[in-house]
Amino acid sequence: MMISFDAVKTIKADIAGLSVFASIREEPLIRAFRAALDASRVAEPLEAGVQAIAGAWGDFMTAFLARQSFAEVSPTWRSAVASLVIHADNEFARIAERKNAELSPLLKTLANIDLERLSRIASFDVIGFGFTMADTVRKAGFEAAASNIEACARALWEAEAQEPLAEKAAWSGERLFAHIRAKGAGILGQYAAFRWNGEAAGAPGCRALHLQPVRNPDPVKLSDLFGYEDQRNVVIANTMRFLEGKAANNLLLYGDRGTGKSATVKAVCNEYAERGLRLVEVHKEVARIQTIMEELSTRGPRFVVFIDDLSFETTDDSFTGLKALLEGGVEKKPENIVVYATSNRRHFVKEHSIQTDAPRAFDAVQEQLSLADRFGLTVVFTAPDQEEFLSIAEHIAEQRGIFDTDGQTSLSSAALRKEFRENAVRWERWFNGRSPRTAAQFVAWVSTGEGFPWE
Repeated sequence: MMISFDAVKTIKADIAGLSVFASIREEPLIRAFRAALDASRVAEPLEAGVQAIAGAWGDFMTAFLARQSFAEVSPTWRSAVASLVIHADNEFARIAERKNAELSPLLKTLANIDLERLSRIASFDVIGFGFTMADTVRKAGFEAAASNIEACARALWEAEAQEPLAEKAAWSGERLFAHIRAKGAGILGQYAAFRWNGEAAGAPGCRALHLQPVRNPDPVKLSDLFGYEDQRNVVIANTMRFLEGKAANNLLLYGDRGTGKSATVKAVCNEYAERGLRLVEVHKEVARIQTIMEELSTRGPRFVVFIDDLSFETTDDSFTGLKALLEGGVEKKPENIVVYATSNRRHFVKEHSIQTDAPRAFDAVQEQLSLADRFGLTVVFTAPDQEEFLSIAEHIAEQRGIFDTDGQTSLSSAALRKEFRENAVRWERWFNGRSPRTAAQFVAWVSTGEGFPWE
């Protein structure tokens, strides 16, 4: 089980020789691994050398455990390295994620050589390496430190024994190419929702990105939504056309607050995330919309650029830039991007900024309407009437199991439903009016079993 000096030299050479996948060298796990390899060859295992070995092994274990979030079960060394390979962001991956792109012969050759190196790195006997380091420390007379390193090595062995056989298959450029083409490269292959971050960020050696992944996105599904079927069907149909590479429109979801405009966009994007749809939420960065489009247009997945609660203080550069991008600018909108925006009003500019004299006011209103018209499709969400509101509340309550809905006709079931509806009417009058959001807030209150404010 002991690891020879030649084996250590071979792996260090493999890490140093990476070219296409060179950014993996700068990953915390690989940096800690290299430090452990260096520490294992201490010539004089005296106290200072033992401290170096124990410290390097501890740092390696810390970096290794940090990969736990990328694994569904306890990670193994091979699975940890595999996740680095799959999620690497480099020229190979950027080309692979574009549907019609082809690798040059040179890039294909270099990528396959790197994958051979990475396969050897992933196959390195980390468990035996741990026992070798423990043996070195024990020979120097530090039994407790040696036992700790051995305990970690045994834990690694137990995790590796549970590794699925499929994970041990040999890697190939073709398999990786197909995986990236289906899932996306780098963080685009790991997450489905992002926020635009004005400050570019990236690991050393990686391309800087303005995309900040949303690690805990709203899990809302289409099946969670009730009512507004016609409106949702428009959004779904347009999104399906977009995913199929057909002509699709930018969408403006306009209407009363709390009617499910934002939830509809998020639910649709969640529904089709497995087909490569990615959501990019944009807030105050509308002024940088051209930069956003330029960066996303070079990537393979299809993006919904989501602008929630679209409004402007004045008809400034942000306003005119977005208008030109939607329709009217010199440059064509990228085919892998659509813009979905929500708004509570069709006049996007706040009224206090509009000139009061009649000619200018008319011109200002026309300017604002011209932006709305350029979205291609406007989907209107109006506040529900009372019966629709009650139906939405009942649907949410059914989903949460608050009362039976299996067709019972007993007096108690009918009485329960009647009481529920009466309280729902009181709730919308006391609070935020009729909307799906208000219905959800009412049901959330009911689910706690507490009394109502009016009681």
